[in-house]
Amino acid sequence: MEHLLTRLDRLAGGRHAGYTISAEGRDHPRTRRAFVVIYWLLLAELLIGLAAVVVAVVLTAGGTALPFAVWMRALIVLAMTATLFYFAWRAQKGYYWAYSRLRLFSKIFPVVTLVLAAVPGLYPLWMVSEQILFSLLLIGVADYLDSDHMRSVFPKPGRSAPVAS
Repeated sequence: MEHLLTRLDRLAGGRHAGYTISAEGRDHPRTRRAFVVIYWLLLAELLIGLAAVVVAVVLTAGGTALPFAVWMRALIVLAMTATLFYFAWRAQKGYYWAYSRLRLFSKIFPVVTLVLAAVPGLYPLWMVSEQILFSLLLIGVADYLDSDHMRSVFPKPGRSAPVAS
């Protein structure tokens, strides 16, 4: 299994796939707390995504025709959240590439989501509300990842890692 994960890491992480942070930084209490909160935020994201699928199924079963964009959005949110969980898991294990991807996507996805939510008529009001909540939770993830402590624990490859106390 680890061999498969290493190959997946190589695909996702590129040339820095094998670069990990120090055990001291990875096991620091502030790092561990940050990942606990990040996992809770991602779990909330997953529940919101599942709720959107359930609402879409119930509405469709009740005879409401939903645009293709609603179904695509609902399924993409679930796929994105699964990917973010993978990145968080690998980042918690100390992989810099996973931390950097999680940090990047937790900043990009809210922007994209909010722009799409602002397109008039693209989504029903309930899904626009779901997108706003989704974005707020991801902004929370980004906030934890951008803390001074986390940035010092996850230095870019080639830089030394001072551990914030």
